[in-house]
Amino acid sequence: MKNVRVRFAPSPTGPLHIGGVRTALFNYLFAKKHNGTFILRIEDTDQTRYVANAEQYIIDALNWCNIPFDEGPRKNEKFGPYRQSERKDIYKQYANQLIESGNAYYCFDTAEELDFHRKNHEEKGKTFIYNWHNRTKLTNSISLSKEEVEQRISNGDNYVVRFKMHDPLKDGESAIISSTDIIRGNVSFKKELLDDKILFKSDGMPTYHLANIVDDHLMEISHVIRGEEWLPSLPLHIALYEAFNWEIPEFAHLPLILKPVGKGKLSKRDGDKLGFPVFPLAYTNSETKEVSRGYKEDGYFADAFINMLALLGWNPGTEQEIFTLEELCKTFTLERVSKSGAKFSPDKTNWFNQQYMMQKSNSELAELFSAVLVEKGVSSDINYTKKVVSLIKERATFVTDFWELSSFFFEAPLEFDAKASKKNWKEGTPELMKELIEVLNTIEDFNSQNIETIVKEWITSKEIGFGKVMQPFRLSLVGAMKGPHLFDITEMIGKTSTIERINKAINTL
Repeated sequence: MKNVRVRFAPSPTGPLHIGGVRTALFNYLFAKKHNGTFILRIEDTDQTRYVANAEQYIIDALNWCNIPFDEGPRKNEKFGPYRQSERKDIYKQYANQLIESGNAYYCFDTAEELDFHRKNHEEKGKTFIYNWHNRTKLTNSISLSKEEVEQRISNGDNYVVRFKMHDPLKDGESAIISSTDIIRGNVSFKKELLDDKILFKSDGMPTYHLANIVDDHLMEISHVIRGEEWLPSLPLHIALYEAFNWEIPEFAHLPLILKPVGKGKLSKRDGDKLGFPVFPLAYTNSETKEVSRGYKEDGYFADAFINMLALLGWNPGTEQEIFTLEELCKTFTLERVSKSGAKFSPDKTNWFNQQYMMQKSNSELAELFSAVLVEKGVSSDINYTKKVVSLIKERATFVTDFWELSSFFFEAPLEFDAKASKKNWKEGTPELMKELIEVLNTIEDFNSQNIETIVKEWITSKEIGFGKVMQPFRLSLVGAMKGPHLFDITEMIGKTSTIERINKAINTL
């Protein structure tokens, strides 16, 4: 394969949707599999929608996902600058080149004139398309004389530059533009339905189409991997490459990420409604101050998030679901990307996070949990915290779940669950708990196994059901009927705290 160079080219108009992150990921995986280069290019030609902090958000998101770019703004600027707003002179040069070669032309039509034509067509049940069919009847450098065009430009009249799309009626020329998409196979478009797209706007900025093609060519992009929403633009882009007589890169259009219900593109509104984030990092709108949730802040591990995204629209052809980033780089192929949309599943995303939770060491999780404990005002030895984590992590999905699952390891319960108390604290329970205290006081080697042996021998000797002691015992220590092995809890909190908690239960319940 030729030297692989791929790019992720987001617009800095707000936070990066997970659909964009997946596009970046697939570009990254493809580049790394083929020892290629992953490029970040900021497509900020639409200055009306530009958001000041969005570019840094994009960079921070890629870094958190562990898919950093090789070339881009302020990094290895081999073909810089990498912001389109800083490349205006370059685009102007190529727009002029297209005009000189007869592949583009000046248009002076006003918004009012174009609106008139649209309404006129609608009244006749037709759709107005600015193209080969009517360009000679409109106000442009094809219908006007060279002198009129020069005079209008000299007068400072507003104009745009449009691409002169192929005329399907021209002798010897096919009425179809076709291409091979790596994911979708052969795709074709009827020329008669294609319009003469604007390439250069009256504000001196290029449109996406011109800037995209020029940048991809100058940055030597070998493969364009982007969302399927850009598939309708493919014939124009192919025609532009041909007009410039440039080599055309290979294209791959990725399927949409669909709503959990399976119909329609996943949106922020879906996340707000169903309670999950659609952005990698939390984002604060600078104008409205609205805060959008992020996967990082919601407690997801970056590697679990990336693993989940990789399997949205791609499958390895095996039953394997858990992949390291290195494994993804080796396994990923565009040929195994689906043509159809991929339904997003919040539950499956949580499952991935839980799987990664189980893979992480107790030491790593204890360090993360320590930050939560500090917020709770709890001081704990790291080795003690590590032991707690080892007992509860199988029940957790997020590190933030740890406190709910283990608070009783660090502080005595302030209250007792009412339903559990009514069910498990009976008339004779206080006397049994007092006897239990006496038994516990006799135990010198206060470890889980020894405590369990002695307590169970005592219960057996009394010829009563284990539940009559074990249930209120757990309620006394935890405050509810939850938690890991009871005697592990007993060992962890120690004899003194164990007896204090049982006495509190006796006095309270």
